[in-house]
Amino acid sequence: MISVCIATYNGASTLHSQLASILPQLSEGDEVIVSDDGSTDDTKQVVESFQSPLIRWVKGPCNGSLISNFEHALQVAKGDYIFLSDQDDVWMPNKVEEMMKLIRNGYDCVISDCHVTDQSLNVVHPSFFELTGMKAGKWYNLLLHNYYLGCCMLFTRRVVEKALPFPKELPMHDIWIGNVAAFFFNTYFLHQPLILFRRHGNNASCTAQKSPYSLKEKFLFRLRILLPLFKRLLSSKLLSR
Repeated sequence: MISVCIATYNGASTLHSQLASILPQLSEGDEVIVSDDGSTDDTKQVVESFQSPLIRWVKGPCNGSLISNFEHALQVAKGDYIFLSDQDDVWMPNKVEEMMKLIRNGYDCVISDCHVTDQSLNVVHPSFFELTGMKAGKWYNLLLHNYYLGCCMLFTRRVVEKALPFPKELPMHDIWIGNVAAFFFNTYFLHQPLILFRRHGNNASCTAQKSPYSLKEKFLFRLRILLPLFKRLLSSKLLSR
C-alpha cells in the first residue's frame, strides 16, 4: 500500500494540477492524505472536486507549522511506502513506477532528481542535482549541504517508525527524515527528474535559491538535526543489546 502525504495551506491555485498528476499513478487500496492546516481559500473544494475514494482529507494541527502538518500526515498514513508531496508541484507520469523499483530492490529511502521550474511550470533548469552540485554521502548531507528534498522522497514504513515523533525545533521535516533514513537504513539518489519542482515567492523552503540564513543559523540548523539524531541512534543501540 502506498500513501502520498500532502500538507496543504491555501493551495487552491496549484493543488488541482498536482493531484491530477498523482492519482492516475496509484492503485485501489492506496491513499492520498491531505492534511490541511486551516486553509481559508478553496483548497478543500479542489480536493472534493476529484470525488476520489483514494483521497483522505484530514484536519491538520492548524498551528502554522509546515513541519507539524507533515508530521500529522505521517501519523495518520497507513501505507507501507510513503511519498511526500508539496501542494504546488507536478509529478512526472512514471514517478511512482521508477521509485518503487528501487524500493523493491532493497532501499528504504529514494530521492529523485527534479526539473526546477518557475511559477508557471516553465523549466528553468532541467536538473536540481546539477544546479546545486548534488553530492551523495550521509555525512556530507548532514554536515555540509542538505539534498533530502521532501517532494522528491519515497521511504518505507520503518523509516516513518524511526523518524516519529519529530524532535522539537526541527529546521525542516525532510532534512530529519532523510538523515534518519541514511543513518539507520539505506538511501539512494536517483539521477532522473521525476517532478516539476515549482519555485515562486511563496515557497516554504528556499531550496534551489540562495540561502537567506547566516553561517550561525546554518550551524544551529545542523545542530538541531545532529543532536536528536545521535540520541535516537544511541537509544536504538541500547535497546538492541
